[in-house]
Amino acid sequence: MENKKLITAISLILVVFGIIFSLLPHEIHELLTFGANIPHFWHFVMGFIIVSTGLFFIGMSIKNGTFKLQFPKLQERKAILNKIKIPILIAFLIIGFLTLKFSILVESKPETDFDKFKKIAKEYCANPTSTNPRCLTDIKEFKNSSHNYKNAQQTAQEKFGVTGEYTSKDFDPTEFLTTWNFNNLPQEERKKYYKKTKRPDGSLLREYWINVEDKEIEIAPGVFFPAWTYNGQVPGPTIRATEGDLIKIYFTNKGTKPHTMHFHGFHTSKMDGSMTEDFVLPGKSFTYEFEADPFGVHLFHCHAAPVKQHIAKGHYGAYIVDPKNDTRQKADKELVMVMNAFDTNLDGENEVYAVNTKAFYYAMNPIKVKKGELIRIYLINIIEFDPINSFHLHANFFDEYKTGTSLIPDTYTDTLIMGQGERSILDVRFKYPGMYMFHAHVTEFTLRL
Repeated sequence: MENKKLITAISLILVVFGIIFSLLPHEIHELLTFGANIPHFWHFVMGFIIVSTGLFFIGMSIKNGTFKLQFPKLQERKAILNKIKIPILIAFLIIGFLTLKFSILVESKPETDFDKFKKIAKEYCANPTSTNPRCLTDIKEFKNSSHNYKNAQQTAQEKFGVTGEYTSKDFDPTEFLTTWNFNNLPQEERKKYYKKTKRPDGSLLREYWINVEDKEIEIAPGVFFPAWTYNGQVPGPTIRATEGDLIKIYFTNKGTKPHTMHFHGFHTSKMDGSMTEDFVLPGKSFTYEFEADPFGVHLFHCHAAPVKQHIAKGHYGAYIVDPKNDTRQKADKELVMVMNAFDTNLDGENEVYAVNTKAFYYAMNPIKVKKGELIRIYLINIIEFDPINSFHLHANFFDEYKTGTSLIPDTYTDTLIMGQGERSILDVRFKYPGMYMFHAHVTEFTLRL
């Protein structure tokens, strides 16, 4: 008798659990199936099977007389209920089947046209130089078919934007905006990479420890690039000093190729890092020493041959020299923005464009500033393989200080055109609160930024 009750209880539990499982959200389904990436309608199939199993055991119990519905106040209708038990079971199965079929149709229909159009484009139109006739013929047939072509176009536009998420956490472009001289690190950790000492004339000796590392970095969600880095990041750590400070850099090459550090600014020829005799071989070290001069926004990069390869692989960073007597208004917030790009298939052309390495990052994580405050941007263009780059800020204008070597702005504009290695300081205030776009005004770059 106990076994009969147990079987009946298990059967009822299966029915109830199967119904609940079928109605759960997709995220809960994934949790219950240990994160398995199963299409949503298959979860309904699983729920339907569970319900059917429970109903099957209940049916067998009814047939064997071990499962009986008891209605104390309706005993006189017992005979009628016994006759309709089997039809009720069949009705449950039919309802479950119809629910499953309806859920599959509802889930798949909204993207049917878009998915077909996307499949045509991916399979037959992916290569710009392809002469595959299926590209044009299939799209033409698609337009003339019963599918709603305009709806597919609209769906494609609605789906335009960033997909995926960044998985690596070792480089934060938001933190990089306001990081120089390793000020993002705790004091004890910072001492390993940066030290400042006051000199007799009141200026500072600024010492840095910079290493070359070969490292795979994430440049778009799920897209990794084999980079050559300074201290494990691209761009390298921002170096910032005041005009007249003495900069001393203890440079160690822990990579697999010869590398250097070449600074834009004044220094002796021995500190230029550009000639063959200046190359620092793997496992070797060199100390760079020079005074910070002139004031402005500059850059440093590897100058080992071939230079274009070293820059394309990520060997560069920002170098800021503040004027000793700055007559400009003090900025409320300062941002370092390095416009860079990556040749992911090594064909001599860039496939991914970014500001501070991670493409689309600021679209996913907007930069927060306050209305009316003075924002000072240190902007550098270091993309290789493209002759020019540009920077455009929506709904606003800014003062531009070309190379930052003057305390008087050169122009008041909203768009800059820059060659490789060009840089500027931009002063801007936002008159109205809201979300504002900034991007390269070269459309090809923007769509990959």
